[in-house]
Amino acid sequence: MFKIKKLSLLLLIAFLVSACGHAPEKQNAQPKLLVGVVIDQMRYDYLYRFYEQYGDNGFKRLMHKGMNFTYAHFNYVPTYTGPGHASIYTGTTPYYHGIISNDWYDRSQKKVFYCVSDTAYQTIGSANGSGKMSPHRLKTSTIGDQLRMSNNGLSRVFAASIKDRASILPGGHMANAAYWYDGDEGNFVSSSYYMDLLPDWVTKFNAEQVPAKLMSTDWTLSLAEKEYEIVMPDNGPGEKDVFGEGDNTFPHSFDKKSDLEKLDLIKSTPYGNTLLTDFVINLMKQEELGKGKYPDMLAVSYSSPDYIGHSYGPNSVEIMDTYVKMDQELARLFAALDAQVGAGNYLLFLTADHAVKPNAAYLEANRVPTGFIRTKLMKSELNDFAKAQFDVDNLVETIESGNIYLDHKLLLENKLKLRSVSASLVTHMLDTYPELATIVTSEELRGKYPERSMSNFILNGFNPVQSGDIIFDLRANYGMSDNTVGTTHGTSFDYDTHVPLLFYGWHIHQGESNKEVYVEDIAPTLASIMRIQEPEGTFGVPIIKPYQR
Repeated sequence: MFKIKKLSLLLLIAFLVSACGHAPEKQNAQPKLLVGVVIDQMRYDYLYRFYEQYGDNGFKRLMHKGMNFTYAHFNYVPTYTGPGHASIYTGTTPYYHGIISNDWYDRSQKKVFYCVSDTAYQTIGSANGSGKMSPHRLKTSTIGDQLRMSNNGLSRVFAASIKDRASILPGGHMANAAYWYDGDEGNFVSSSYYMDLLPDWVTKFNAEQVPAKLMSTDWTLSLAEKEYEIVMPDNGPGEKDVFGEGDNTFPHSFDKKSDLEKLDLIKSTPYGNTLLTDFVINLMKQEELGKGKYPDMLAVSYSSPDYIGHSYGPNSVEIMDTYVKMDQELARLFAALDAQVGAGNYLLFLTADHAVKPNAAYLEANRVPTGFIRTKLMKSELNDFAKAQFDVDNLVETIESGNIYLDHKLLLENKLKLRSVSASLVTHMLDTYPELATIVTSEELRGKYPERSMSNFILNGFNPVQSGDIIFDLRANYGMSDNTVGTTHGTSFDYDTHVPLLFYGWHIHQGESNKEVYVEDIAPTLASIMRIQEPEGTFGVPIIKPYQR
């Protein structure tokens, strides 16, 4: 009888172990590698418009085996590269992280600053100024910073991109290294903020002259021409002649450009994505990412789709072919990650820093209302109005990224009140500029706080210290530009704010959700899954529950 009971107990234990699959996992288990992939200027609909042309191992791998949030948005303006990358990795908006645009005006020094410029540091890897950069204007920590703080620096964080700001801001304050591409010399460089010398492997990679080799070949279509029928005809309205060919049809030849010019022009071709993938795969191997006791992090941002998108627009053959080729680069990257740390051992997300509107010429050809405001003309006109109204010259110091900065010294000297002057200018702008959708003053925003919603894009993008005295947003399909070709982004409309958001890999179940989520949800979601503290400025929320076995 005892033997029967003992046998029954052993069978029950065996059954329970088998049902669970394995013994319970430790509560503090973490993936070997955290990977962020940002595609500059990727619209959400590119996942589906070009779906039939994608292979199985790039975008479709994430869509079919990961968690796909189909209604992810940015909820502030302007929707640019700098604030986009900062928001993704900090879990908050410019109100807290401080990166209000790619460039903004500094009143105290009366000049426009670039978001990551820093003369306190020197270029590493070149004699020029392309590496005089740091993340010092980023006012909050990133998910990478929090990962390193969780184990006092035993995790390592690396970032790489073609653009400097798309590497520096994701890397955060505590990155072991951030690398970006210097188009003047055709090399990847860094800043003395991170290191004194380039690692040997980076020097060797640069010596291989990969950009020159890639640009020795024409840009040809990846697929048969009939596959591109949804974006035909080639050479559509408003496309820029990037390579001086005199004709914007495929194949694109670079023969009219010098070898030196080609080094920079690689950014405006799919070869820029190939170059970055090559570099990142080298980085993973040489730095042995994901091989240690503690998880590492890799932030990758593909910039070339943005350069190409600005020149040709989202309805072009060029942008479709770029994403067909982008899909192939992702497949290469994922295969390298599988080889490096093993499928299922890394936690990855993919999103974009903003999307983009159609070309103005394309919209005009299809009778959709569109247009531009010329920044210089607007500044001149507002100063003329202020002169007539208040008898003060040059009251408007500058207009930058939807922010109007008034000269506070002139206000004081002429005993003018900021509130009344701003209100007068706003009334005038409402009467004069039908291209504007929303105009508010900084006085109206002070004392209010950003929200995890799309109810106030200007407030979410406002920073009490760095923003202007008057902030405005444009009507749908309008832009601030002096260019008549190509396109741009930056507004609060869906064509600029709606981006892909996919999670894949370690402890991610397959699924799809169309609930409203925001890019500031990414960092707290990663922190929740990895069981570390989220960045201190975060007001996003976790949108994936921690894995339960």
